[in-house]
Amino acid sequence: MGEIMGQRIIEESVPGKQITLAHVIASPVPDIYQSLGIEATGAIGILTVSPFETALIAADTAAKSADVMIGFLDRFTGSVVITGDVQSVEVALAEVLRAFKETLHFEVVPVTRT
Repeated sequence: MGEIMGQRIIEESVPGKQITLAHVIASPVPDIYQSLGIEATGAIGILTVSPFETALIAADTAAKSADVMIGFLDRFTGSVVITGDVQSVEVALAEVLRAFKETLHFEVVPVTRT
């Protein structure tokens, strides 16, 4: 009998220096604020960074660059949520992307918005 050869592929996630999500929710429904346990301020900005510890740098950069508050920060998953008015959130996300790209040499994505 003929031998059946199969190919086994193993996929592994290797964190690189990257921002994989930078998104503005311009006018979230109230349930989102309630679910996150944060104050409704007009807009929510979401970032996902890798390596995960750089979420601290992203949150600090955002808070120093515009009138935003840190709504959530998780250094174990690389998630950052900021809140503020729409323009402040957009400015903060743009500055985080600029700083990470130019100073830390990260790969970044463009800011998206809903």
